[in-house]
Amino acid sequence: MIQAQELTKRYGSITALDKVSFDVAQGEIVGFLGPNGAGKTTAMRILTGYSPATEGTARIAGYDVAQDPIEVKRRVGYLPESVPLYGEMVVRHFLRYVSEIKGVPRHGLQAEADRVMSLCGLEHMGGRIIKNLSKGYRQRVGLAQSLIGNPPVLILDEPTVGLDPSQIIEIRQMIRELAHNHTVLLSTHILPEVSMLCQRVLIIHNGRLVAQDTMENLVGPEDGVVRLEVDARGPRDKVESLLSELDGVQRVKLDGAGPSFVVEAAADSDIQPRIAHAVVQAGYRLCGLRERARTLEDIFVDAISVDEGVQV
Repeated sequence: MIQAQELTKRYGSITALDKVSFDVAQGEIVGFLGPNGAGKTTAMRILTGYSPATEGTARIAGYDVAQDPIEVKRRVGYLPESVPLYGEMVVRHFLRYVSEIKGVPRHGLQAEADRVMSLCGLEHMGGRIIKNLSKGYRQRVGLAQSLIGNPPVLILDEPTVGLDPSQIIEIRQMIRELAHNHTVLLSTHILPEVSMLCQRVLIIHNGRLVAQDTMENLVGPEDGVVRLEVDARGPRDKVESLLSELDGVQRVKLDGAGPSFVVEAAADSDIQPRIAHAVVQAGYRLCGLRERARTLEDIFVDAISVDEGVQV
């Protein structure tokens, strides 16, 4: 349903997107993951026809974005990060207006507005002025306008940004339900959102696609590698050095801002008892030692670290 081939976007001397290629199959929910400024929004604007690519091609449902922009727009529902709403309009009238712009037959305008309001839980808000709605409900209105015309492809750019926890849960549930009838490309930099919603992940950094795979493959165990979480209390630099020098250890890194380390070692190295012995022998306090599955955060940090290494 979505095909991107060597997509490149330059603004003068700045390359915002650099030869990015990927496919999204019908019925998939794919997470487009990356830090702010990575190029996610640029790619989405190209896919929806809002911004032309400098090089490369993009196709939606078989139509070339550059050559058949009208046909592409008929098949795409787009929710940009800043939702384009007319604050002075009533919700029902706004959705009817968008329906008319999208070419819904005149006799079906109100029915279409009512349909998307029902899908997005807006029935009781139909008579409200948009600017008086909470941010969560304005986000729902934005999602509703992207569904008008029942497009087969939904491209959602940061759909939960700025929402409170209860609103985030509601929007995520709506996206899950929409995925039964739509192909969804979801942009975010919120890692748990991808884990909860997506079957496959694209990771972009500095305009380049640095990783892509299914969630199952990304967070599954690596062949021949065991990952351990080691909570050893002592000077960080000395504990890290101690762990790094053990035979079979491939990498040691701090686990966030806390006292724990993540140790990657050869799976057949019998590393756990040797870590415990080394820490205690050095006079440090061992508070925890357990095997740990890879997380999406690990994958994300590793992919970006490797990419930054290429740049140097």
